[in-house]
Amino acid sequence: MHTVDQENVSATLTVAVPAARVFAVLADPTTHSAIDGTGWVQESVDRAPLTEVGQIFRMDMYHANHPNGDYQVVNKVQVLDPPRAIGWLTGQEKGDGHLEFGGWIWHYDLAPLGPSETEVTLTYDWSAVPQFIRDRGIQFPPFGPEHLTNSLHHLAELAELAAPTSRAWTPGGSI
Repeated sequence: MHTVDQENVSATLTVAVPAARVFAVLADPTTHSAIDGTGWVQESVDRAPLTEVGQIFRMDMYHANHPNGDYQVVNKVQVLDPPRAIGWLTGQEKGDGHLEFGGWIWHYDLAPLGPSETEVTLTYDWSAVPQFIRDRGIQFPPFGPEHLTNSLHHLAELAELAAPTSRAWTPGGSI
């Protein structure tokens, strides 16, 4: 199921996996290319687990319509509430090293439905995109709504394959 609002799009899927295991997969940037439903996310540059708000992690990307084809995005963790929610802003690093975020956020909400089932909602929200970026002619969202559903199915497959003990999120931040 997916919904489109004026400034965000979301999809929800119930998975037969505990919330802590789903969260552990999401908190591991090395899994993000396998979760992605577009094929744009290539590889995690920063491989450390996501453990705190403000943490930066970079991803190598590829998109045929991007001026360079291959490019890199920088992400900043905005929400980290294990095992209930995780989210990050996406942007880029400018030539001078300054990080610029476009105002769009990826957000996952995890609602345990029992000890071994979780309702996962993925939201892509572009409501904070400033006008000067919108004036560049970027279409939001830059993908069809099926992308979110595909991503949730990929996430479910990865979480089902994850070893329950070795990949569980712990308060110390390790997975």
